[in-house]
Amino acid sequence: MGSTHAAPLRLTSPDGKLTVSVNAQPEPAYSVTWNGNPLITPSRLGFDLGEKSFPGAVAIKELGRAQHDSTWKTVVGERSEVRDHYNELTLSLTSADSASRPLTMTFRAYNEGIAFNYTFPESKGAKPIEISRELTEFCFPGDYPAWAAYAAQAKYSKTPLSQLKAGAERPMTIEAGPTTFIALAEAKLVDYARGKFSPVKDKPHALAIDLHGAVSATAPLTTPWRVIMVAESPGQLLEQNYLLLNLNDPCAIADTSWIKPCKVLREVTLTTTGGKACVDFAVKHQLEYILFDAGWYGHEYSKEADATTVTVDPKRSKGPLDLPEVIRYASERGVGTILYVNQNALTPQLDEILPLYQKWGIKGVKYGFVHVGSQKDTTWLHEAIRKAAAHHLMVDIHDEYRPTGYERTYPNLMTAEGIAGDETSPSNQTTLAHLFNRSLAGPADNTVCYYDGRVTRNASHAYQLAKSVCIYSAWQFLFWYDRPPGSPGKVGGAGGAETGIGDEPELEFFSALPASWDETRVLHGSVGEFAVIARRRGGDWFIGVMNSGQPRRFDLPLEFLGPGKFNARIYADDPLVETRTKVGIRNQEVNRATTLKAEVSAQGGQAIHLTPLK
Repeated sequence: MGSTHAAPLRLTSPDGKLTVSVNAQPEPAYSVTWNGNPLITPSRLGFDLGEKSFPGAVAIKELGRAQHDSTWKTVVGERSEVRDHYNELTLSLTSADSASRPLTMTFRAYNEGIAFNYTFPESKGAKPIEISRELTEFCFPGDYPAWAAYAAQAKYSKTPLSQLKAGAERPMTIEAGPTTFIALAEAKLVDYARGKFSPVKDKPHALAIDLHGAVSATAPLTTPWRVIMVAESPGQLLEQNYLLLNLNDPCAIADTSWIKPCKVLREVTLTTTGGKACVDFAVKHQLEYILFDAGWYGHEYSKEADATTVTVDPKRSKGPLDLPEVIRYASERGVGTILYVNQNALTPQLDEILPLYQKWGIKGVKYGFVHVGSQKDTTWLHEAIRKAAAHHLMVDIHDEYRPTGYERTYPNLMTAEGIAGDETSPSNQTTLAHLFNRSLAGPADNTVCYYDGRVTRNASHAYQLAKSVCIYSAWQFLFWYDRPPGSPGKVGGAGGAETGIGDEPELEFFSALPASWDETRVLHGSVGEFAVIARRRGGDWFIGVMNSGQPRRFDLPLEFLGPGKFNARIYADDPLVETRTKVGIRNQEVNRATTLKAEVSAQGGQAIHLTPLK
């Protein structure tokens, strides 16, 4: 302890399979092996501080090692408990030409991956920190295929590492072999510039952190975690996405009783009648919240729009909208109300609207078109999450924002977009690529459509039922473009053509669906091709089957069930069913020894609800 090393320092995961090595010369670098095989070859560490790379040739000094193994309970999430198990190494990097600028690093080796960050500790007389570029690299031993997208809501394409362009999104899944899948990610991004990935000149199989912009700070400064997730399959990566949560601080909210996962119905007419119709439908179908989206306080892009007033945008609706009456009507019936506010109003009015909405009885705010990427915008947004928590308001963040695990620290962050959701009419292939990339980052607001015409153009209705299981969101928005019975027609406005919600029998699946889970298992998964995911809440299990490209048949072994018998209520596409949605329903008695067979069409799916039999 405390000695200076010329030889590499090594840290191994609790199961002994992952090892990270850190070298000092000729420049600071690290490498990673998994089961003795190279996963990351020697890769550069450090920064450009102005015109100067830092540190240069260094001496490494081990500062300490630690072991940690604990279990913590989630407020909401994909599992009710999370194990946080790692070995840790802290070291200092000292350069002769930078004695006044100390730098420490923390490495953690989990069974699920490797993570590291940098800290500029407080130092007497040190100048402010000005980071123009982060030099962190991820070098690979081969030209592996990666799933690349260059904006948070863009399509993914399977691309060799050597052909990637600058600004590739994170998380990024990489196939290093038939049973070796890597995901590069970022965790605990709170007050630093967002990092994406870019190719490294003269290193054909390497990526480097591509910061959105410069970072300015006074010490102490700790960077976000750089994360290398590793698993034997894409499904195992998704099962282990709790790694990003473990890299964030514990919950900072003492009383979380007001934080409620829920299913949400959007009000599309901006009228009192439409709002009450949404409430009545929510009560009947066990949806907990309604949302008033853009337009309730004026034109969302106008600088004149005032989010402290109810002033309906005439381009979206003729009204009338008595919002306080709808809030009262909803509250009396046990339904909460969420309001959308665009960044144009959020920035100047945040400190005014949050206490006002709490006074109105609002339960949450959807932050729209937020600015993301720069250090300034990152800092503002996470402060806005904390400020919302102070007023017992939950938060949904749109549009390009992707979470990095901060929902552990502030679990009032219920969901975020950063996904090509149903508003964008994604192909099944696109959705299934996002599932095994974007969803590694955490909850994704996919704005699930059901009756809208884009469903049958792209997929099937049983596939849509399955999507609500497979794509996790603690606020699950359903029937995005659809109107409930009793709602007036929408006047003008943007978005898809709205359709009426019917009374098809399979809607019972959405009614029974939880928005938070006790356990999650991925039974089958291939990026862009298919997913079969099982999730448990209490004694019930829900299974979603999503497919793309070609007809498939899946075996669904049910060994995860508890003892005793269960009823499997199966919702499957059936062209012979005489409803507009063509979803058939059947029951089958099963137990943990049963293997169900799921046959799905090229763009179809299946949903299953398993309940214990007494």
